[in-house]
Amino acid sequence: MTPLRQRRLAAHCFTIAALALWAAYSTSMPSYQVPGPAAVAWRTVQFLSDRFALAHLALSVAHVAAAIAASFLLGAGLALLAYYVPIFRLLVHGRITPFLNSFSGIGWTLLAVLWFGVNDATVVFSISAVLLPFTIVNLREGLDNLDAELIEMGASFGRNRWRNFRKIVLPALTPFLFAALRVSFGVAWKVTLTAELLGGSRGLGYLVNVAREEFDTPLIFAAIGMIVFFVRVTDRHLLTPIQARVVRRYRAA
Repeated sequence: MTPLRQRRLAAHCFTIAALALWAAYSTSMPSYQVPGPAAVAWRTVQFLSDRFALAHLALSVAHVAAAIAASFLLGAGLALLAYYVPIFRLLVHGRITPFLNSFSGIGWTLLAVLWFGVNDATVVFSISAVLLPFTIVNLREGLDNLDAELIEMGASFGRNRWRNFRKIVLPALTPFLFAALRVSFGVAWKVTLTAELLGGSRGLGYLVNVAREEFDTPLIFAAIGMIVFFVRVTDRHLLTPIQARVVRRYRAA
């Protein structure tokens, strides 16, 4: 048996063992506390066949997409500002980033509820505030690791700064950009449930709150399972191939 097959076998065995342990434990607990895998699976099927529930799922995806786009653009702008205008370096990396890193997502959600009310803007703002430092930190690492001699050589061959940025700087930043994007995507879903539960009137977090009030624990487990599945599939089958394609394109250029 090859090492790859051994690793896959070990992973599959662990999954089966975890499901078996979960099923055995659920038999000794009330269903409203720990529902079994079969109950959660059936609730997932019901969820996926319910147009109302799918609409809430689509809204959560929209919240995540909007927050990632906003935090990515703003974080990239701040990182580039600190790099190209050194006077702002301490402000961005010594003041803004530490503050954002230390402020909790729940705190942002509670403040957003006071500022914007219970709506989609509150959810997107709360997620964006949590994601912002990930983009700043990743791009700072990329910018700090740029080859100064290569940039100087590019400047000597042409004075078009945008062209030099697009042909030299951006390809070098590609791994760091995708690292920020992939980390943000995973973290965003961790924040989304809390933001929608406390500050939203739609989305998976809202459904989880309703399920909590109605003791529909299988729905809570189903929502968590769908998020894990969605993040895993998107990262493996969408973000990873796109990153590989972009890297190959820049290397060919």
